[in-house]
Amino acid sequence: MFEHVKAIPPDPILGLIAAHAADSNPKKIDLGIGVYRDEQGNTPMLDCVVKAEKILLETQTTKTYLGPPGVVGFNQAISALILGADNSALREGRVRTVQTPGGTGALRVGADLIHTVSPETEVWASDPTWANHLALFPGAGVTLHSYPYYDAETSSLRFEAMIEALQQRGPGDIVLFHACCHNPSGISPDPEQWQVIADTASARGFTPMVDIAYMGLERGVEEDCLAIRLFSEQCPELIFASSCSKNFAMYRERAGAITVVAEDSQKAAALESIIHNITRKNYSMPPAHGPAVVDIILHDDALKAQWLAELKVMRNRINGLRKTLSEKIAASGIQRDFSFIARQSGMFSFMGLSVEQVHRLRDEFAIYTVNSARVNVASFNESNMDYFIEALAAVLDE
Repeated sequence: MFEHVKAIPPDPILGLIAAHAADSNPKKIDLGIGVYRDEQGNTPMLDCVVKAEKILLETQTTKTYLGPPGVVGFNQAISALILGADNSALREGRVRTVQTPGGTGALRVGADLIHTVSPETEVWASDPTWANHLALFPGAGVTLHSYPYYDAETSSLRFEAMIEALQQRGPGDIVLFHACCHNPSGISPDPEQWQVIADTASARGFTPMVDIAYMGLERGVEEDCLAIRLFSEQCPELIFASSCSKNFAMYRERAGAITVVAEDSQKAAALESIIHNITRKNYSMPPAHGPAVVDIILHDDALKAQWLAELKVMRNRINGLRKTLSEKIAASGIQRDFSFIARQSGMFSFMGLSVEQVHRLRDEFAIYTVNSARVNVASFNESNMDYFIEALAAVLDE
């Protein structure tokens, strides 16, 4: 059966992790993987998570399977947090949330849902978008297209071209958006632009699908949910995939959720039943630990306040690193303008380097990033930033 099997090349990010780990250079820097790091280069556990885990361990009485929806309190808390507790769709019973193994699991379940209920439906995603979007949707049998988004020449949003493209979409189409901290470009619409996008979705009748993986790391939790709240108010249907990996620093616990907003409660219930059928045929039952911890945090006023404070520290650190990196590059004598780094948000930024320059950073300086030159800004600190800038100057001096 396996005599003709050939190995598949590793995922670029996973390959970078392995290459970085094997590198003996003491100055090596991993700018590829998308995890938050503190000044010491660690990805710490949040104090609120540690406290909630202790509560969970002291109070849980069983390790039996969860039902298909997962941790019910987690689902309720996440949907209320993102949509807003006074959301009309929530009040009308038009919302269903099902816990999934991480945000990636939520996206795959969403893609399977699309293909199940409407096999001919196609999805439009930003150009560029998260690399795994390009695999997830076709992997579920859903055709994926792109719409204009990022201008590499100016490191800015191609907003007019984007709206022009969205105006060509209509009922039966799904358009995928990043709610905040766009991965990989670091460029997000401002509040006024989100309103125009929501108005366009309402007028044209396409269904928005939103990936919200970095809530709280752009402007704040409430602010970063704006796009989803606008869509839920103006569109009869909405799908969004949420993740607790980054904002709760619970990467390996795989705490995520798929949420659907339908025209009425009856359709919402029908969609939930289809989701349960999809997950049963996939991973059968969801994990419990991570979502149970988030459930505890979001239902405890003190722990929730602590979480918001710790999230603010992460957000402010990333924004501070952006400002410092931009200023230090300008002061270094490098002629190219990198001021866009300070204007972007979230963990990621395109550096505008060629593949050859990316390879030089890796081969000559042990600085690892993907070929698109997308860097994780959160991987910088006082001990490695100057070294990176020296290397950047060297590869630009061609």
